[in-house]
Amino acid sequence: MKMSRCSHFMEIVTNEIPLIDVRAPIEFEKGAFKHAVNLPIMDDEERAMVGIRYKEKGSEEAVKLGHKLVSGDIREERIHAWANHLEEYPSSRIYCFRGGLRSQIAQQWIADVTGRDVSRLEGGYKAFRNYLITKLDPSQQQSKPVLVGGFTGSGKTTILNKLVNAIDLEGIANHRGSSFGKQITPQPTQINFENDLAYALIQHKSKGYQYMILEDEGKNIGRSFIPKPLVQYFGSGDFVLVTVPMEERVTITMAEYVHQSQSIYMEVFTEEKGLMEWAKYIRTSLKKISKRLGGERYRSVLDMFEQAYQKQIDSGSCVLHRNWVETLLGKYYDPMYQYKMDKISDRIVFEGYPAEVLAYLESEYSES
Repeated sequence: MKMSRCSHFMEIVTNEIPLIDVRAPIEFEKGAFKHAVNLPIMDDEERAMVGIRYKEKGSEEAVKLGHKLVSGDIREERIHAWANHLEEYPSSRIYCFRGGLRSQIAQQWIADVTGRDVSRLEGGYKAFRNYLITKLDPSQQQSKPVLVGGFTGSGKTTILNKLVNAIDLEGIANHRGSSFGKQITPQPTQINFENDLAYALIQHKSKGYQYMILEDEGKNIGRSFIPKPLVQYFGSGDFVLVTVPMEERVTITMAEYVHQSQSIYMEVFTEEKGLMEWAKYIRTSLKKISKRLGGERYRSVLDMFEQAYQKQIDSGSCVLHRNWVETLLGKYYDPMYQYKMDKISDRIVFEGYPAEVLAYLESEYSES
């Protein structure tokens, strides 16, 4: 019995089937799918030339030019790239924008040279993208959301990572969710964020979970915006609050935003250059919140940071970084979050230390 298009798309998501995107790099960069690799049939320049020919002389002449541009060694090189990928990932599917000429030609060339019959995405990128967008609608979800909240540095993500029915929104957005949350690697495009979020929701639903445990987030995580209906849906569930003493929150924040962050920067750059780039990232993040901090407090926190940074350069000690971290937590983040907690206090079903919260979530929202 022939599978429907939607069934094919769901199979791709749930089985995490690799994809070959034969669109031009400029198209791929705007938006693509998880487990997709860009092995274009035409590069950006070739695609632009064919597009001009199509406008001037029509489809037939555009196709002729395309075959002329992608011929000989260029054609062999591109078939070789597809064949190599298929050797490693034989279950891969192939797609172009609408599932039309480009993917059909690539499919035929692969068959002619390798004898391999590669499945093509019916409707291409456009159809699959539309399918994923529909799965972002709250009506498509069957599990009840449960939010885990807490003041900055409470270790909420650590708790989520221990639960099989949790979805890590910050992980999908590649951002830690605060003004200092930028990672060294860039965030996904908005299209890719939506696609990846849809993947997570489809996979969650396919496992039949009753509950969806999420970290309490706003409408955006860095530059990644959660669709408004989903924001409302996520916010409709029970609220579990993690409580951690300030001293421990400072330690947790130091571990993530100072020690771990510095290590990542020093892996990407040289040790000295990495530390300089990390310091630049902290200064930029402080500048972003300078108006909300107020001029005097901003200068005070910046001065604390510069003293801590200089101390680290001189002696290797990070201890003074605790000063500006604790000030930001107590004077900036805590008042904002307390304001939010005051408005939703009636929705809090449990409050406790991290271990207690984890035990409660496993007890009340277990999927075993």
